[in-house]
Amino acid sequence: MSDKQSIRAFGPARSTVKGSPLSASDVSLYNDYFRASCYLSLGMIYLRDNPLLREPLKKEHLKLRLLGHFGSAPGQIFTYMHFNRLIKKYDLDAYFVSGPGHGAPAVLSQSYLEGVYSEVYPEKSLDIQGLQKFFKYFSFPGGIGSHATPETPGSIHEGGELGYSISHAFGSVFDNPDLIALTMVGDGEAETGPLATSWHSTKFLNPITDGAVLPVLHLNGYKINNPTILARISHEELKQLFFGYGWEPFFVEGDELDSMHQAMASTFDHCVGLIKEYQKKARGEGKAFRPRWPMIILRTPKGWTAPRKLDDNYLGGFWRAHQVPITDVNSNADHLKVLESWMRSYEPERLFDEKGAPIAALRSICPEGNRRMSANLVANGGLIKKPLNMPDFKDYAIPVNQPGATMVGSMNNMAGFLRDIVSRNMQNFRLFGPDETESNKLARVYEAGKKVWMGEYFEEDADGGNLDMAGRVMEMLSEHTCEGWLEGYVLSGRHGLLNSYEPFIHVIDSMHCKWIEKCLEVEWRAKVASLNILLTALVWRQDHNGFTHQDPGFLDVVANKSPEVVRIYLPPDGNCLLSTMNHCLRSSNYVNVIVADKQDHLQYLDMEKAVQHCTKGIGIWPEFSTDAGCDPDVIMASCGDISTQESLAAVDLLLKHFPDLKIRFVNCVDLFKLIHPSDHPHGLSDPEWLSLFTEDKPVIFNFHSYPWLVHRLTYKRPGKGNLHVRGYREKGNIDTPLELAIRNQTDRFSLAIDAIDRMSLLKNRGAAARQTLLNEQIAARTEAFETGMDPPDLTKWTWQQAGLLKKAAEKLSIN
Repeated sequence: MSDKQSIRAFGPARSTVKGSPLSASDVSLYNDYFRASCYLSLGMIYLRDNPLLREPLKKEHLKLRLLGHFGSAPGQIFTYMHFNRLIKKYDLDAYFVSGPGHGAPAVLSQSYLEGVYSEVYPEKSLDIQGLQKFFKYFSFPGGIGSHATPETPGSIHEGGELGYSISHAFGSVFDNPDLIALTMVGDGEAETGPLATSWHSTKFLNPITDGAVLPVLHLNGYKINNPTILARISHEELKQLFFGYGWEPFFVEGDELDSMHQAMASTFDHCVGLIKEYQKKARGEGKAFRPRWPMIILRTPKGWTAPRKLDDNYLGGFWRAHQVPITDVNSNADHLKVLESWMRSYEPERLFDEKGAPIAALRSICPEGNRRMSANLVANGGLIKKPLNMPDFKDYAIPVNQPGATMVGSMNNMAGFLRDIVSRNMQNFRLFGPDETESNKLARVYEAGKKVWMGEYFEEDADGGNLDMAGRVMEMLSEHTCEGWLEGYVLSGRHGLLNSYEPFIHVIDSMHCKWIEKCLEVEWRAKVASLNILLTALVWRQDHNGFTHQDPGFLDVVANKSPEVVRIYLPPDGNCLLSTMNHCLRSSNYVNVIVADKQDHLQYLDMEKAVQHCTKGIGIWPEFSTDAGCDPDVIMASCGDISTQESLAAVDLLLKHFPDLKIRFVNCVDLFKLIHPSDHPHGLSDPEWLSLFTEDKPVIFNFHSYPWLVHRLTYKRPGKGNLHVRGYREKGNIDTPLELAIRNQTDRFSLAIDAIDRMSLLKNRGAAARQTLLNEQIAARTEAFETGMDPPDLTKWTWQQAGLLKKAAEKLSIN
């Protein structure tokens, strides 16, 4: 056979593993099951009536708008149905991950034939009336989408955003030693960055404590209308590629059904045997190792079983079979006849009984109960979720005797809390991150659980390397893979946290937000632990790394997601960080984003006040305000730890120049407190808003991220014209921290000057102070350019206005 012929999907089966484990009656039954499944997949795409073609197919039986994808369905069905035999043979705990985009027809057909779909949705019953509804509601308004959405029993992976099937699968099998995630990888999907990195996940899989992922790379040759890369390289190159990734690939190729059944059955027998052998060896000897885990490369035609040609154009085995294979059946009578002939070739009149139910023989292929892959409890992880064993976060409080005078590392302190969470939850909590746990000041977690590592060890790894086959920290320099692992881990009933540098978190997907939002609409979905993302190495402390590392825009992305799902917190100090982290780790069904810097910072609130402040989400800080009992002259507000420090320093400057100013200081922890309550459940009511910001006083709001986000969130607020937001304005370079703030006008001098300019009561009184502040700002920039450092007196600034505020309070009480 020539190399060119070897990469075609046609002909009798060609396989690495040889054998004929199936009897002739088995093969016949498998052919029938395959036909019934393909029929169901086509019916979902085309039919809204006449579901079993018990009368001639007419235009009025068709959906008016044809949506869906058939191309990958036959190969996925073929894989799913064959693994059922192994589940029954070994009583396996397994479920199916559908990686190809729009792969729902394949998995929905299996759930329907298994009977799970009708159990979950009784109106989609196993009869002709239920089948008609089953068909109609696929890719239909008021129905379900064409991906393996949350409405799909047995799914934790939608497939809409390509590239995460392998990482989600691995996330689900970590700490799940008996689970096998049978994972279908589309060859178009295999071209994405997230998928390419996720093949390395075997370097983190412990055969003692973890389950296994069995990938099936499905080479059907085409994407929407282009060949796929992996389907057009030689057999040997493909083999070497995956051998280089650390896998042992086994090939099954062809389209002749009888021989393909034997080849797939033999290959699955061999692969499951290898998985069980490796796990038995590691668990029996108590010594983890990294084998070459098996994977399957399945090459079948695109739209397998579709007509090879339609008129003069190729259809089956070509890109035209990718989506709706015959697109004009509503307007072309000849093509409608082709469709009818094609659908009747699957023999629905024989494979469905008089009532419209699948014949009993087909159901005999399926496992029973929760062993059915679409009924596996791991795919409804909230049912098996165990709550975290949490220490009392208050035990880790930072002492704050004088607000704004203590400089402590909030993140390093919180790492002690995180360490003890890890130690108490060694089977259901993991920390994920792209090579930054040490850098992000979270290294104390290693005292409880080291880094997972199944690669080679060097002698020097013992010197701070913290590598361990049974570790709890998952680090790989791919935000895609880390986030995918976390999603799979959380959706399968466990808990976790992703920590990452703020500027590089953009690369992760948004599918989890969409998944959770849909889950809220699906009654049978139990709540899972929240997906928690800790962002650090923040824009304002990326001065030394330059412009490429300065990007706080992930908050804009998150703010666009459903208000029912997303939460954004910017704790200003260490005790607020502890309170926030405790809340997020205990929560369910949210995507929580926590933004906190890893460097040393001033501490403002003792634990009692921090809990009160975080519970409110936003509030006045009387410790730093001079307006008690009075109308303020100006409101200085902040959101973010570094932004808060500069804003307070601005208050300090203003009071030194104008001791009688009535300044109100407001801090925001929960970003969505700013938004109107009609748009987010956390939003303040308008009376609450006015009690903080008034309707007519200038507000100088120093924000961690892009200023436009605050304007977007507050556009419905009374007095919004008085809100003047400072934030990152896309200005950066190799700077000092203060010089970077000056570039973006978020520094103490710019904030104080802005406040002076907006207080009409000062009039010309502010001129001299304004000039002094400008001079001090220029001097600070000059010193940074000359020495490479900010002025020490500014770097070491602490709040020294306690005496002044006390006198103001005494004066107020006398009056």
